[in-house]
Amino acid sequence: MFIIYVEEDDGDLSGRYQSTLDALSSLITKRGRFASNNQSHRFRLLFHYLKVLELEDAVSQMKIIHVAGTKGKGSTCTFAESILRCYGLRTGLFTSPHLIDVRERFRLNGIEISQEKFVDYFWCCFHKLKEKTSNEVPMPTYFCFLALLAFKIFATEQVDVVILEVGLGGRFDATNVIQKPVVCGISSLGYDHMEILGYTLAEIAAEKAGIFKSGVPAFTVPQPDEAMRVLNEKASKLEVNLQVVPPLDTSQRLGLQGEHQYLNAGLAVALCFTFLKEIGIEEKNCLNQTNGLPAKFISGLSNAYLMGRAMVVPDSELPEEIVYYLDGAHSPESMVACAIWFSKQIKQNQESNQKRSEQILLFNCMSVRDPSLLLPRLRSKCIDQGVDFKRAIFVPNVSVYNQVGSSSNVDPSAGSRTWQLGLQRLWESLARGEARSNSRSDYKGKEEVKSFVFSSLPLAVDWLRDNARQSKQVRFQVLVTGSLHLVGDLLRLIKK
Repeated sequence: MFIIYVEEDDGDLSGRYQSTLDALSSLITKRGRFASNNQSHRFRLLFHYLKVLELEDAVSQMKIIHVAGTKGKGSTCTFAESILRCYGLRTGLFTSPHLIDVRERFRLNGIEISQEKFVDYFWCCFHKLKEKTSNEVPMPTYFCFLALLAFKIFATEQVDVVILEVGLGGRFDATNVIQKPVVCGISSLGYDHMEILGYTLAEIAAEKAGIFKSGVPAFTVPQPDEAMRVLNEKASKLEVNLQVVPPLDTSQRLGLQGEHQYLNAGLAVALCFTFLKEIGIEEKNCLNQTNGLPAKFISGLSNAYLMGRAMVVPDSELPEEIVYYLDGAHSPESMVACAIWFSKQIKQNQESNQKRSEQILLFNCMSVRDPSLLLPRLRSKCIDQGVDFKRAIFVPNVSVYNQVGSSSNVDPSAGSRTWQLGLQRLWESLARGEARSNSRSDYKGKEEVKSFVFSSLPLAVDWLRDNARQSKQVRFQVLVTGSLHLVGDLLRLIKK
């Protein structure tokens, strides 16, 4: 099959941008990230790609902060970027995934790259790589290309610091093509992407520790013993000074909500302190809690922003009747953190709002996740915090609103109701189990939790709005979680 793309200089910017997204989508392979058997081969090709793009020298000279982890690595990178920008440094931030538009992954001085620049940089890389393809050297896969594109953007824009979030794992991740970062960080480790990274914390930690470089300082947060042991072993072999940093004091105001963010903020502070010291801007007292953080650290932490994590967004049509609580949690541990954050938000709202509220869950997760590890934790932690969902809604995970391209990569199960019906059965079995086992007097007489499956997200939102119009005295507080794709789809839908 031959695919012809509209040349990058044809038509208006909107048309050029869509053509660019279509070309980007062509790099998405069906094998995707599950083809773990050829990870090392694909990783080795990255060095060839850098040579083709004439980026070898530029990347070797970049001052880089590199962060891996299971949970919180994106937040850590966001905090770090915000802090360093406060020092007047020109920052380049590369994160993943995006929620609505692929340009979210590339931030220059805190602002996502413009469509015009994205188009220009994209085609520059795409054509150069396409000219050198062969049977032995195919085009890079989707994420590999995006990482290479990030290096091209940051090199040409001459940023002072690059903050790189690992996409998946660490050892064979495309971002790990760098040879000498200034400092590395490992955020909280847990069970995720086990089909690729391994089924034990030790195996997962070994993959994450793959970003350690000889003699480069590294920081991590408190980890489970099994994971910490492996991190220490890997660090010792490479003569890496690995330090464990505690959570930041909760008296500090953060731009990202949730108690778990103090752990990420503490890691970001340590990374930034080391980075500033290495480039000659040393803040001697910034880790001395008795003296407090420097003003620029405080400003950076309080102004950090990351879409899709612990966001509160009123409905565009019925802002007084429906409020969405968005969090892209998709691992067992992050489900617990999400439940704590949501419950805290609900309690605060009840204290300040006279209107009766009703909590509703809007959920889906990718088919590679195990919902039996997610939904029970979310439900039980919310109940422990005094928050009960009155209804639960399950929808497909089809990113039809996601600006990747016209043939964006979707979950194979998304088009079928089978997966959503399975989620519904699990949720109802949890409710029945609680009803049978709980004999407390405060549990008796509670109305049965209702659950629904909709064939699309727009239908679910329409249903919520119809019900809200009929129940004017009730505010719907809708927790949207289980998948960043779902969060992105909802954001795009309600902001239309």
